[in-house]
Amino acid sequence: MPTIHPTPAALLLFLLCLTPTATWAQSSQQAEWQAYEDALSRGERQAQIWHYGWTGIYATSLAVNAYEASEADDDDDRFDARVGTVKSALALSGMFLDTQPHPAARREFERLQAAGDLEQARDLMREVAAEERARRSWQARVDSLIVNTLGGLAIGLGDDRPGDGAISFATGMLVSELQLRTQPTQAGHALNRFQPARLSLGGMHLDYQYAWTLAPNQVGVHIRY
Repeated sequence: MPTIHPTPAALLLFLLCLTPTATWAQSSQQAEWQAYEDALSRGERQAQIWHYGWTGIYATSLAVNAYEASEADDDDDRFDARVGTVKSALALSGMFLDTQPHPAARREFERLQAAGDLEQARDLMREVAAEERARRSWQARVDSLIVNTLGGLAIGLGDDRPGDGAISFATGMLVSELQLRTQPTQAGHALNRFQPARLSLGGMHLDYQYAWTLAPNQVGVHIRY
């Protein structure tokens, strides 16, 4: 009797056929729902911390600069404080106008979850992830670049202190960069859990996505196709 040596791809396809499709798909969808729910919940918490934290930082900076603008002993310090007051006021107003997408997305996700609309939930997560990327793109840095450049020029050229102007510019850009990089990125991480893959056997192809799951007492993989 001839011996058959199955290839790894054929063995995996055989296991796919043996696995109850409905149970498998249901388990994979439940894991996906949970991953999205956890990501948006973490994103909402992080967004609140980010908003209140940076609002507090800029409000404190505004108060200190406003005080120094009139009370500092040195003329240069008073000039720098006036520039800092303008920059802090612009940054603070931006915090009130700028809202993270996660709180609204979580409410919409709850509606989709109640309706069992997983495809729309995936689209929602993609939209949030796209906004997360946009909020860290180079375009998001243009406003801070303009404000800090004008502030540095005001000190460097307007007050004839190029060294202090350069320091003001660099410090402002560093703070702006920290503000951008501390924003939530949970939706993008949740989507990246599921990696695309393809199983090929002869002329047949099966496109699917997989995500590894780790627990204290087990290691598993969720597959959706």
